[in-house]
Amino acid sequence: MGKPQVVVVTGASAGIGRAVVRLLAKRGARIGLLARGAAGLNAAAAEVRAAGGGTLPIPTDVANYDEVDAAATQVEERFGPIDAWINVAFTSLFAPFAVIGPDEYRRVTDVTYLGFVYGTMAALRRMRPRDAGVIVQVGSALGVRAIPLQSAYCGAKHAVNGFTESLRTELLHDKSKVRITVVQMPAVNTPQFSWVRSRLDKHPQPVPPIYQPEVAARGVMHALDHPRRKQYWVGASTVGTILGQRLAPALLDRYLARTGYDSQQTDQPVSPDRPANLWEPVDEGDDYGAHGVFDSRSHPRSAQLWASRHRRSLLGAGLLTTAALAASYGAARVAAAPPD
Repeated sequence: MGKPQVVVVTGASAGIGRAVVRLLAKRGARIGLLARGAAGLNAAAAEVRAAGGGTLPIPTDVANYDEVDAAATQVEERFGPIDAWINVAFTSLFAPFAVIGPDEYRRVTDVTYLGFVYGTMAALRRMRPRDAGVIVQVGSALGVRAIPLQSAYCGAKHAVNGFTESLRTELLHDKSKVRITVVQMPAVNTPQFSWVRSRLDKHPQPVPPIYQPEVAARGVMHALDHPRRKQYWVGASTVGTILGQRLAPALLDRYLARTGYDSQQTDQPVSPDRPANLWEPVDEGDDYGAHGVFDSRSHPRSAQLWASRHRRSLLGAGLLTTAALAASYGAARVAAAPPD
């Protein structure tokens, strides 16, 4: 067996990040776990050890570059050179733009956008001199097509796409062997919807169809293993959203103006003073794991992701089928032709 992969995952304590960590642990990877919540971090670390992986949980606020860079140093001191860095950490706020305070907007931007920038900076500081490494940005369909009530999050995810695209062109210009790719996600059943700050009357929800975090994690792992593509799309809804934005963005504006408020809320009222993770971690004292509260409504698989992961095999099968049909058709024509 080769040397175990050394990987840093931000937002490792819950949701997609937690699901990614579980898959990395099954490979025996050495994983730097970055997140704020102590209980979530410690539980994630215990899962890694139980699966046979190596782990270093580091309480980190990704909105602080010095903390992110120091965490990267700790990981390399413990496990050696970082092979891959996966940016997942984010926070959000459900509210109309008119009632969001400037400090709240800044905080979402600092975590969800600059957290990705700082993680990428820390990774590149170490990968560029070695001319090796992979950076995976966990994006969102909402970074291509924005929706109401999440202007801060959507703006930050659009920004992640912009800076990553710019950086990718620089790496290509330099003929660098460091790879960077984005995985655009659909609605995912994570704990975030129960702990993001919200000024809605009802419990926030991901816009259906909803996928389980394991679906998203498999997309991340595929991107990690095949990082030469610019981006990957996970879920049929992501494909539909991105293509719809390219073809009819103004029509989507009107559609989302009518449906976007109701589709992001359940019929369950919520307390306006429920715990929120905007400034402090909610999983400091309790572990929330990977899943949110929408298990009964979430899809454990994605046919679109399976097809994307096996596209070469499907293409080969398609070509063989086409060739076989052509040969069959040609044989039939020969058999039906009159004798000379």
